Amino acid sequence: MSTTHQDDIGRLAGLGERIEAARAVKPLVGRRAQEAGEALFGEEVPVRRGLAALAARWHGAEELVREHAGRGGDAALWGDEPPEDPALRAAVAHVDLITVSPALATRADLERLVEAGWSTDEVVAISQVAAFTAFQARAVRGLRLVEGRGTAGAAPPARERPGRGRVKSTARAASNGRARPVEYTRELLSWTAWVEPVPTEELTEEQEASFRGKTNGEYFRLLARLPRVLAARTALDAAIFATTEGLPRAERELAAAATSKVTDCVYCASVHARKSAQMSRRPADVDRLLGVSLARDTDWLPLATTPLAEGQDPRWAAIVEFAAALATTPVSATTAHVDRLRAEGLTDVELTDLVLATAFFAWANRLMLSLGDPYWP
Repeated sequence: MSTTHQDDIGRLAGLGERIEAARAVKPLVGRRAQEAGEALFGEEVPVRRGLAALAARWHGAEELVREHAGRGGDAALWGDEPPEDPALRAAVAHVDLITVSPALATRADLERLVEAGWSTDEVVAISQVAAFTAFQARAVRGLRLVEGRGTAGAAPPARERPGRGRVKSTARAASNGRARPVEYTRELLSWTAWVEPVPTEELTEEQEASFRGKTNGEYFRLLARLPRVLAARTALDAAIFATTEGLPRAERELAAAATSKVTDCVYCASVHARKSAQMSRRPADVDRLLGVSLARDTDWLPLATTPLAEGQDPRWAAIVEFAAALATTPVSATTAHVDRLRAEGLTDVELTDLVLATAFFAWANRLMLSLGDPYWP
């Protein structure tokens, strides 16, 4: 039986009462996700809606394509052919790249956006649109799978995937000249931006409040260029991860680390593998996950994600396999993954929590990978 949903994720997923009741255990998650979407799209900006529809096509998220197209998304941006306008063409190319192959993004990609006429605020907005759409697509698809339903996928754009022919950088120096990690680690890393963050002395009260509780580093000062979006995102992060309800925290962090391995984000994996190892007291198992080298195709998409679960106990293997399959582009998770999780004893509340923790890192990875690079502090 369907219910009336007040947030876009619930409405687009079309959930019944049972899974809606599971979501309601952590009500701030849906509310904060809705606030983030409203901050990003609230002015019904045709360009942002059009870019979101484009990203949704790459993710195979038919319902999101219809949503953004129906709410005024510029049709020139999500069709099979790139737009004629040079600035819009550059934005489309960037969304193509960081939606499908985010680990292949470089500083030069941001420079091309700036050269095409986009301001630094707009560059951040373009990355946020692509990253937030990755989150929404997985939240909707994952919740449907928890309910036992698959979904028909949207057709991807009929053109070559944007990362084809590139390889991930193995540069030993980050853009700030500091040593850059190229292997996965649980050690503490730092991150530097490719475009200028808001200088500390120029932060407004609204910008400072948007990341309160986080470090005053380049990442949050850069995202603070869109303070309403960042404020909602910061609150959503807390609503998913800084809670006692749902999946054990160590396993939410495990899902974040598995997602980061699929997307190939060394920085995010380091943070959340470290947290999972500390909270679970299972560092060897977390290191086993980090140590897996995924074979990748010419678009830098993993050929298979199941190797990430090798050597884990049945519960952790099921969690890793589901999170990794939900993290792929397009999503490759199925109801069989959910059935395996249920066989390991996961409840509806834990399953919805796992979906949202995974989806959130599809968003976080794309911001980290498209806006800067990690370095050794």
